[in-house]
Amino acid sequence: MGDHLVTFDHLSHKQTMRQADYQDRWGRNLININLNHEVHARLDRVWSIIADVDKEPYFWPSLNTVNNISKNGNIIEREITVGFKNSKSCQTVVFNPRKSVEVLITRGPVRGIRSITLNSSAQNNNATMINISWNIDLSSIPISDRTYVRNNIEKETTEALNRLAEVAE
Repeated sequence: MGDHLVTFDHLSHKQTMRQADYQDRWGRNLININLNHEVHARLDRVWSIIADVDKEPYFWPSLNTVNNISKNGNIIEREITVGFKNSKSCQTVVFNPRKSVEVLITRGPVRGIRSITLNSSAQNNNATMINISWNIDLSSIPISDRTYVRNNIEKETTEALNRLAEVAE
């Protein structure tokens, strides 16, 4: 599995992470998950759903609570609890209107970036392609649990895509 270069712009600061599945040169356990789904709804309709990040627990069942700490323009700082252990995590959510919602996970058991990106379908103007990608570090997760965590994130991402499609259509 090849390397991926991920760049995250936040308030004109660039943070670049060199990523490869499972382990980078510093021994961090990184994963890259990339799933997509075409929904039969216009881009504006899908955008209105993914931009309402306070409703994310409906789409992401392991997301137990969302506490917005601050909002500045199209950036939200928040604290969440996730999973059956109610682990706390800090996130910066960046909205790129009608294009993407990027979540930079800065503190917690999992760190990295989750991006939801929208594109109008090339074949159908009334359809939208939703892509959800994760580039995350699992080094703080016990080795024996990493496969379970990865599989759970992948399963929940598939379920989130299906729920998004259900609501949008």
